[in-house]
Amino acid sequence: MEIMLQSFPVFLLFFCRISAFFVVVPVFSSNGVPMTFKIGLSFFVALVVFSASGTGLVVPQDISYVLLIAKEILVGLLLGFIGYLIFMAIQTAGSFIDIQIGFGIANVIDPMTGASAPIFGNFKYMIALLMFLSMNGHHYLLDAIVYSYNWVPINNELFLKMIDGSLSEFLVRTFAQSFILAFQMSAPLVAALFLTDIGLAFLARTAPQYNVFVIGVPLKIIIGLALLLLLMPGLAVLFRSMFDILFESMHNLLKLMGNSP
Repeated sequence: MEIMLQSFPVFLLFFCRISAFFVVVPVFSSNGVPMTFKIGLSFFVALVVFSASGTGLVVPQDISYVLLIAKEILVGLLLGFIGYLIFMAIQTAGSFIDIQIGFGIANVIDPMTGASAPIFGNFKYMIALLMFLSMNGHHYLLDAIVYSYNWVPINNELFLKMIDGSLSEFLVRTFAQSFILAFQMSAPLVAALFLTDIGLAFLARTAPQYNVFVIGVPLKIIIGLALLLLLMPGLAVLFRSMFDILFESMHNLLKLMGNSP
């Protein structure tokens, strides 16, 4: 009974970090995954990690235990948020394209997140998600949360490392990097559609008899879809580089929050 009383609080700390990770991280956090599956997966992953590296740990049974719970939830949320941020760059790029092509007024409900998403962003997100699963990216995400205990053990040293502001600076830089990736991903289509707008403006000045408002809408849709068809083969290389950035950002976050094992 004494061993049970010592081990149960430690297991709860493992469960808090892993369940918080599954709440935010892509693939596992989507609305298409049942809540019971998320809770069950978090429980069994926490049980495996606890049986491997947490059986001999002892945590204080005082007010500092609340700080440990907050720290474990924070670590899980930060790791999952980095992955979520990189995937949201894909939908941001799609929204840039939709604004230029004219599909911005026809947003659809994304079944994976439950939020309103742009048409092109939702399309690219589905392709990226399928590629991520095909390269076993979800296994790498599980590796990240499992091996995070080697970098960030169960203690309260994380709050001391947050005082210098390096963690918030890293999150701001990662957010800026994801926005730059979204802009670079959408740049070819946005630039081509912008040049189309310039061409239509010249047409309106030189040939006023043409109604550019009638010609422009289908013309921009045709040009946008044709360029998307030409750029589709390059999306595989682009998404792979983004996944590399995702895993590198997770590694840098663990290095910032803890020490190298």
